[in-house]
Amino acid sequence: MTTVRSTAAEPAATGHAPAPVPPFAVIPGAQVQRVLEGREKEIVELVEGTYRLHSAGDSVNPPSCFLRFPDRPSSRIIALPASVGGDVRVDGLKWISSFPENVPAGVPRASAVLILNDHDTGYPFACLESSIISATRTAASAAAAADCLSRSRPRPLRVGFFGAGLIARYIHTFLAGTGWTFDEIGVHDLSADSSAGFRTYLEQSGTAGRITVHDSPEQLIRLSDLVVFATVAGRPHISDLSWFAHNPLVLHISLRDLSPQILLASTNIVDDITHCQRAGTSTHLTEQLTGNRDFLHGTLDDVMAGRVTVPADRPAVFSPFGLGVLDLAVGKWVYDEVTRSGELQIIDNFFQELRRHG
Repeated sequence: MTTVRSTAAEPAATGHAPAPVPPFAVIPGAQVQRVLEGREKEIVELVEGTYRLHSAGDSVNPPSCFLRFPDRPSSRIIALPASVGGDVRVDGLKWISSFPENVPAGVPRASAVLILNDHDTGYPFACLESSIISATRTAASAAAAADCLSRSRPRPLRVGFFGAGLIARYIHTFLAGTGWTFDEIGVHDLSADSSAGFRTYLEQSGTAGRITVHDSPEQLIRLSDLVVFATVAGRPHISDLSWFAHNPLVLHISLRDLSPQILLASTNIVDDITHCQRAGTSTHLTEQLTGNRDFLHGTLDDVMAGRVTVPADRPAVFSPFGLGVLDLAVGKWVYDEVTRSGELQIIDNFFQELRRHG
């Protein structure tokens, strides 16, 4: 293994000269975390810019592919292929597993790798530990949505986290890192240990808000102006519309918590209308119930661009399916930062057969 200062592949030469094959690097989780830590504002700006590229058509984001197991119905591994243009200019794939049965054993539910492919040759040039990248882009997307969707309504002062795992922690970190403060922070999780651990994290983060662990979902929702769903729910379990009578802003990150009845009474914003309408998400179930997509009011890019306004007289729900282009953008940003630091770890001779005829 070699550490080099720069490994960026040059653009393909003109004419018939062979394009250079980029060396292959591995970026472990410790490097990924070190690069991303404390850079919340930059990453939110990067994610917002990637949404704009995607909305403008300067990306390719095919449907995610779900690998499921008959003997392990709660588990899955998902492939998210994508390509990003603009200044990012990279192709690749996120391969992320979700095994909820890990949690009782004290192991995180999700694990992931991200492969980056060279735009000109198609050769993979990096493999990054990606559970951190995935959590980061999810949290950055949530923070961007919280800001954009609250511009035309009172800014929330009470936040409630429904689900108190790693994603909830990252979302709180990104909210705090982009200037949000709350008078009250509510927590609810089916696991008392998870609630207690999240409370400890909040206390150690230096938050000034009062922290309350709620025994029931109803208490959490009714007492929160901003509700963050970050659960592993496989089907809707929240259906009482009266809990949302105060018209909160809802970050529906886990996608399958809310019943169609809740969505039909809300303003619904997604990251990509086509991608959200599959895999049994709440928005997918609502479309199956109604036979149309009229309940979807637009994308986050529509809100950022001013094409859609979010009224304050009904709940506002952001349901992001999670786009592979975001993982690629954040992953390439990490790669570039590690390269600039001179700490990129190259795997020598990773590609062997580089001549057609030996």
